[in-house]
Amino acid sequence: MKKNGKQLLSLLLALVLLATCCVTAAAEPLQFGSDGKFTILHLTDTQDDQYPARELKPFLQKAIETAKPDLIVFTGDLVEDTRWGDFKDDFGIWEGVKVPGSKDKTKANATKAAEYVLQILSDSGIPFAMVQGNNDYKVNVDNESWLALYDQYTGNLTSDMSTDAEGIDYRLPILGTDGSVKLNVYCMDSMENGVSTASLDWYTADSAAQTAANGTVPAFVFQHIPVEEISNFFVPCDKNDPNAVLVAREDGVKFFRLSDAAHGYFDTVYYSKTGKSDEFAAWKQQGDIIAAFFGHMHQDGYSGIYDGIELSLTYGCEFAKSGPYGMRVITVDENDVASYDNRAYTYTDGTFTADTKDAPQKSFTEKVKLFIDSLLYIAKTLIKKVLPV
Repeated sequence: MKKNGKQLLSLLLALVLLATCCVTAAAEPLQFGSDGKFTILHLTDTQDDQYPARELKPFLQKAIETAKPDLIVFTGDLVEDTRWGDFKDDFGIWEGVKVPGSKDKTKANATKAAEYVLQILSDSGIPFAMVQGNNDYKVNVDNESWLALYDQYTGNLTSDMSTDAEGIDYRLPILGTDGSVKLNVYCMDSMENGVSTASLDWYTADSAAQTAANGTVPAFVFQHIPVEEISNFFVPCDKNDPNAVLVAREDGVKFFRLSDAAHGYFDTVYYSKTGKSDEFAAWKQQGDIIAAFFGHMHQDGYSGIYDGIELSLTYGCEFAKSGPYGMRVITVDENDVASYDNRAYTYTDGTFTADTKDAPQKSFTEKVKLFIDSLLYIAKTLIKKVLPV
């Protein structure tokens, strides 16, 4: 009995030691390098199905190789729910994971599509953080299952710190070379229609706690759906403006361009009736957010300063849709966090090219296409109003 007791004690100690080692490895902090720099690669909207586009893997690998990041943040729409009547993928099958009438098959397809991307991220050896997108909520995979799936891959930093909130929300502290927190990265879940009140309450409480403990630490936000304030970057313009985009809405046909407060490329004018959101108001109240990065719009890659906070749209990489495709690279110096370098890149023929500050002109064909799409939008809106729900 005594011998068995010693053996049991030894086994328990070994298990404790093993658990401690595993926790230590998993909890290894993100930290600025010896040169005082920290680089984040922002990827978004792969939005593929169980038959991934052949361009997807080389795109992701080249993005990581080009950016040489310390952290990868993926802001949602990892998988495509369904797109009937749109582009076909490389296998000649309609894009999307949904199988009519089969939740189990839909979930299996979504899992397979997600695993393809997650394995590439994991194989890179770079820590990565996942953020939920609206399409990720439409494929019969609940958040608990998403978290369990992410946890299967080495390098995953995704967690849910907002235990009383909706969605998957968490914060990643980035330590300076002296061990103090120099930057906080908030990964927020905008769900299907925007960040919920519960999630916003979590951010406010966590931000206040961080300020109480460390003073006001600069912070970034990464989430899928943009805040309404990004609509303020678009201003009406003359039809002869070289960067004008023709937009047809219920309130008429108008031309828009990016304002002088923003730069980059846009395919779609982001529309909001108010141009204001509770989330942005919370950022201003807390005083820690200096920049926010979004996906969701796919062909858009632009940035601008609104009320002291930089708002950036990053190109997606859904190869079942037309481009441009791209990524965003943010490099921070721990000695001057607020003067970070923020660059959008477009991807063509296996190469990434940094965007210039000037928005490229749209061709006549592109303008006509967008105009037709806008007319279709109005038609669909009118049909919904006329036909009974």
